[in-house]
Amino acid sequence: MKRRDFIKRSIPLPFIPMALNGFSMKAYARHPILEALTGTATETDHVLVLIQLNGGNDGLNTILPLDQYTKYYNARSNIAIPEEKALKLTDATGIHPAMSELYGLYNDGKVAVVQSVGYPNPNFSHFRATDIWLTASDYNQYLTSGWLGRYLDGEFPGFPDGYPNASMPDPLAIQIGSVVSTAFQASSALMGIAISNPSSFYTFVEGKTEDTPNTPYGHELAFARLVIEQTDKYSDAIKAAAGKATNLSTKYPAAKSNSLADQLKIVAQLVAGGLKTRVYIVNLGGFDTHSNQVVTTDTVTGNHANLLNKISVAVDAFQDDVKLLGVQDRIVGMTFSEFGRRIKSNGSAGTDHGTAAPLFVFGSSVIPGVLGANPDIPDNPATNSNLTMQYDFRSVYASLLKDWFNVSDTILASVLFKDFQILPIIKTSPTTTDRPLASAIALGQNYPNPVTPALGTTIPFTSAGGRVRITVFNDMGREVQTLTDEIFPVGQHSIGFQPNTLPSGRYYYRLQSGRYQEVKSMVLVR
Repeated sequence: MKRRDFIKRSIPLPFIPMALNGFSMKAYARHPILEALTGTATETDHVLVLIQLNGGNDGLNTILPLDQYTKYYNARSNIAIPEEKALKLTDATGIHPAMSELYGLYNDGKVAVVQSVGYPNPNFSHFRATDIWLTASDYNQYLTSGWLGRYLDGEFPGFPDGYPNASMPDPLAIQIGSVVSTAFQASSALMGIAISNPSSFYTFVEGKTEDTPNTPYGHELAFARLVIEQTDKYSDAIKAAAGKATNLSTKYPAAKSNSLADQLKIVAQLVAGGLKTRVYIVNLGGFDTHSNQVVTTDTVTGNHANLLNKISVAVDAFQDDVKLLGVQDRIVGMTFSEFGRRIKSNGSAGTDHGTAAPLFVFGSSVIPGVLGANPDIPDNPATNSNLTMQYDFRSVYASLLKDWFNVSDTILASVLFKDFQILPIIKTSPTTTDRPLASAIALGQNYPNPVTPALGTTIPFTSAGGRVRITVFNDMGREVQTLTDEIFPVGQHSIGFQPNTLPSGRYYYRLQSGRYQEVKSMVLVR
């Protein structure tokens, strides 16, 4: 059979998930082969790099609540990090000692820690929780498009028709991995491509062909790759970018010893080489630490410590590289995981699926420091006790889109569907270094506390003048009541909370106003 006949009689080429020497691409029904992406809308040279931590990272052993250390230790004595081993970010907060490189970046003003990130009514399934984060949906909303796909679709309407073009000759988004992230899916098109793995990438840019079996199938596979290489319009742009820049940092670990570092090394090379791609996603797995999270005889070591160290080493090498390459001011990075872990450890020296967790935002353009307070740890947490959400993950997305990519309010609304609070994460000017002060906006402790259904309770707060939203959540992170969402004048105010039929337990109330948020806890007894 002739090679062309083989292609024709096999699955129609436009519908084959294709691999171009390591580039996994999805073809479009209206195009015979995946064409390249787009022409510029908002003028920006900014790049966003997302690090997905697959499995659910244990936030309490990543960012340590030193101001509640006794409660922290009592809740997880078999996996707790010794207080004296913590690297202090603030008097109240520490970071795992395995992250010494990231600690150095923090001290250099290039890391922000966002505390207790999650969403109301959290889901504890890996698949559904990941889907929620990638699509930016509500817990009970099922979307077929991703948040970055909607963003790129708003910036480059009509894609993929007419792309690539002179304004945007490069991919809009790149996933380092075998499958393009759901985050890149728009309503009618996939807005990104995937580079299968670092080894395939270097084979590709060096103009080599991956080995194929010396069989009829292997010959046809090689021919299919040749066809894709000849017709794909992104290959030349990616090769050109890779050829224009060489990684300069000596901090990268040996190849294949740190998969995250290998991925970020490619990103640095492509950005420095002039590729106009706006978003990259890289990933690191292994965070589903139900057992053997630590070595019990030395809890600063073990599986979780090794994973945190890989993040720390990889991000430090990447930041060093992009600085040496002269592109550090163009890049902001962020870590995220589908959920955190519970407050109490289990009997297998591990932790089970939980709710909110901290994330890192890094780069020379972030407002450094710790955003938010340490999550509240009860005196005697139950097995299923969880950390309360302080910041909705979609507020983080909104802040990156608004302050980093400078998107319009129209596009922001089309991406996230709701009006999420913009957080002080990104410097909006070279002199931006501060965050809202609690003296201007503040949340007070409710009184009386504990709360009884007969008396209810009063929640005091201070407004700087503007909209104030106060919401109550239960111990599982489920939203139970919105107490107020309206404009208040400057000054001190209060709002009442009547628990009615709510069961006894620990509850949290959260104030949001402008770019400020604060969370406190209360106890309901019957």
